[in-house]
Amino acid sequence: MPESSLISPDEYARIAERVTNEVERVIVGQRTLVNDVLTCLFAEGHALLEGLPGLGKTKLLSTLAQVVGLEFRRIQFTPDLMPADIVGTHVLRQGDDGNRGFYFEPGPVFANLVLADEINRATPKTQSALLEAMAERSVTVSGETHRLTRPFLVMATQNPIELEGTYPLPEAQLDRFMLKAMVEFPDADDLATILSRTTGVDEPTVTKVVDAQQLVAMADLTRSVAVADHVARHIVDIVVATHPERDESPDVVKRYLRFGASPRGAQSITLAGKVRALRDGRTHLAIEDVRAMTLACLRHRVQLKFEAEIDGVGVDEVLDQVLAAVPAPTAGVRGAP
Repeated sequence: MPESSLISPDEYARIAERVTNEVERVIVGQRTLVNDVLTCLFAEGHALLEGLPGLGKTKLLSTLAQVVGLEFRRIQFTPDLMPADIVGTHVLRQGDDGNRGFYFEPGPVFANLVLADEINRATPKTQSALLEAMAERSVTVSGETHRLTRPFLVMATQNPIELEGTYPLPEAQLDRFMLKAMVEFPDADDLATILSRTTGVDEPTVTKVVDAQQLVAMADLTRSVAVADHVARHIVDIVVATHPERDESPDVVKRYLRFGASPRGAQSITLAGKVRALRDGRTHLAIEDVRAMTLACLRHRVQLKFEAEIDGVGVDEVLDQVLAAVPAPTAGVRGAP
């Protein structure tokens, strides 16, 4: 670990546990979902949450904003939302010097944590207004570039594309999300707990346990986690195996995938795995971290063919078979941590 780091690995793990515990005071029975969202938070990446309406996606992200104490803005995406409603625009007003002129009025994207609620209910043109902000952490309006303050994260929710009034997200937009988390319907016991917590007089409350400076330090520490050559190669092999045009790709990929994951997929697996390692008290990336984060980091970066729909095959099933076809390096690999 670099000596200049503002936070130690032990403190990283303690903060991560405290944030998890606070969020789970409100969010019940969604441990995988919470972990996926926190992975993006600690790596300063963007998260896409998909699930039916009413499953707590917005509640999770608004709760997280309270726990981490970041400047929080919510954008409700609708068909009539325009790009300027997100990034901002120049308006005519009187300046401090008394003269009238056009001044830039920042939009809601100028925050630390931006909730893009039901992002796929807006048109692709409006969705793409977030592209520069997510990739470059800056916004350009009328030729003038404005930097966004760290940490900057977009947490977007979307309804399944089969629902009415939804638009598919452009591939370039999807690729900028570090991972895609699936929001499942709670089981009976969890649903009973949700009812008792949310229909009484007093609802659970949370407290702030971390600040922006600590989160930036955690993101910097995440990037400093060591990656052995054989682990990096395993990530590469997994991503390459999702490309149907490659001779070495498994048959399931050639049959069901239209195209494979981009290099950002490999980057996301690496960063997400590093977060998992630090939360587990380790300062090196392990094969188990890589394989544990592959589905979340790749499921939105590959596209199924029509044949998959006909055969009832989902993207996670294909990726599971990719992992089976790309076995983990055996124990005792030279240089393994």
